[in-house]
Amino acid sequence: MNNQITNVYIWDMDETLILLKSLLNGSYAEAFAGLKDAQKGVEIGKMWEKHILQISDDFFFYEQIENCNKPFLEALSKYDDGQDLSDYDFNQDGFSPPHDDLNKRKLAYRHRVIANKYKQGLHNILDQEMMDVWDALYKMTDEYTDGWLSSARALLEQCLAGNEDPTICNTIAGGVVRSNATGSRHINVLVTSGSLIPSLVKCLLFRLDNLISHENVYSSWDVGKLQCFQWIKERFDNRNTRFCAIGDGWEECEAAQAMNWPFIKVDLRPNSSHRFPGLTLRTSSNVWNLHV
Repeated sequence: MNNQITNVYIWDMDETLILLKSLLNGSYAEAFAGLKDAQKGVEIGKMWEKHILQISDDFFFYEQIENCNKPFLEALSKYDDGQDLSDYDFNQDGFSPPHDDLNKRKLAYRHRVIANKYKQGLHNILDQEMMDVWDALYKMTDEYTDGWLSSARALLEQCLAGNEDPTICNTIAGGVVRSNATGSRHINVLVTSGSLIPSLVKCLLFRLDNLISHENVYSSWDVGKLQCFQWIKERFDNRNTRFCAIGDGWEECEAAQAMNWPFIKVDLRPNSSHRFPGLTLRTSSNVWNLHV
């Protein structure tokens, strides 16, 4: 459909879709002027840090590839020869930082496995005991933050559906929804300043993986957010594509300005409408009407 409108939402992660740094440093609690237990927030943040690092190391090769950060999982796909990896020994293949084509192929193999595990979800990785621990931590965090996590997920669903009521649209699959009613397409993309593998694990742990597909997760750690935004524009742009960036930091704000995209600045303070709960699809849709 030539006239199909594509809406691309580019999200920051920390202090936007999830809360972590502000829990650890107490800034989230400080915004409530004594109404929140800051120490509890720190303890919650430390538990998240522990789970993120443990799962990254145990299941996503992070200990091996921590110093080989790439901006997205497909960055080395041209080096992947498609070898069957079912019996491949990742602990004995002699992988080292990918300065040559052989090690780039070995890293590409790891990226392929990571992509497959991301698509399968945590329930295919963790045992029931760990699933229960994770579920309890998510609920505790959501309660402590007055529904920040669940509200962010709900808005991601609404953005994909293109309607305030996501139940009237097609089933969400891989972070993209096509609406039969409008002929429009809606895409969630994540651009995070964190390194790639822990960011993918965060998506899984914070229940974002069915709303943001692995190929739509970018790490700006080495290249900066503007470069990531430019890649995203190249991937999705046509004359009927609209981009909107949402985040809490100066870097995504400046990058959006450089791209001439509307930007929604997320604010932790409890009296702000640009926070969770509070931020709505109407807010994110109106920016296209207001943006010149």
